Order: sequence, then structure tokens, then C-alpha cells
Amino acid sequence: MKRKSNRLDAVKIIISSKEIGSQEELLQELEKEGFRLTQATLSRDLKQLKVAKAASMNGNYVYVLPNNTMYKRMTEQHSATEMLMHNGFISIEFSANLAVIKTRPGYASSLAYDIDNKEFEEIIGTIAGDDTIMIIIREGYTRTEVKNALSLVIPNINR
Repeated sequence: MKRKSNRLDAVKIIISSKEIGSQEELLQELEKEGFRLTQATLSRDLKQLKVAKAASMNGNYVYVLPNNTMYKRMTEQHSATEMLMHNGFISIEFSANLAVIKTRPGYASSLAYDIDNKEFEEIIGTIAGDDTIMIIIREGYTRTEVKNALSLVIPNINR
């Protein structure tokens, strides 16, 4: 199951970072990242992720993730493998007993899932959107303690 989870994350990253117009193009991109799968498997993955096709700014029809009406394409190109190593994390900000994590598009829910599954004593729970996670911090814990706990899931959080 871990392999499928990584593959689905890679699909989300590729769709978020490149204009992909066909399953064939997506299969080629996935192969570059070390994922070998059939068109039928990819089709099931796209259905599971609720991927749709929509017109891009230059009129081509491309795959988009749900809740992505404006295509948030990254300006810096990174490989999906590189982004998988960093969980899509961009930044974290705190306010009282809340923290907001910004991620690359399509990455927030899987990262929030990882945070919730660790059952950190410092964190009551998370709420995730497409590229933002709100974390509710348990009273009595410092920002440093929260960041140190999160570093188990987000290795680059303290940079």
C-alpha cells in the first residue's frame, strides 16, 4: 500500500507542477520518477484522486486536481521524487495555539494525514485543504516543541 500512496502523491505533484494533457504523458512522467504502471492502473488512480480536465491559460486541456480552479503551477521545477522527500512542505506560521502550514498544491491532506497518524501529544488535530493545513496545538506546548515533533514527519521544517 505504501507504493500506491507514493504513486498517488507523485501523480498529484506532477499534475500540480506541469501541464499534462494525456494519460500517456502522465505515464511517461511517472516512469521518469521510477513508477511503472499500466494505463488501466493510472486511470483508476486518476478516478480515485478525482482528477479532471480543464482548459489551461493557453487553451490546452490539462489534468487538474479537485478544488484547483486556478492552476497553481510552480515556477521552480523539482522532480516528484525530490518533493516526496520533503512532503510538499513550504512554511509554517504560529498564532496562539494554532499553526498554519503551507504546502505545494495537492499536498496538504496527505501531510495532515501523516501528522494525525503520529498522534503527537503536542497536537490536538489538523484540518487540511488543498495547500494549507491548520493545526490545533494542545495548551502548554511551545512552538519549538511543536516544530520538533513535526520534524519527524517534515524533516525540513527547521530550516
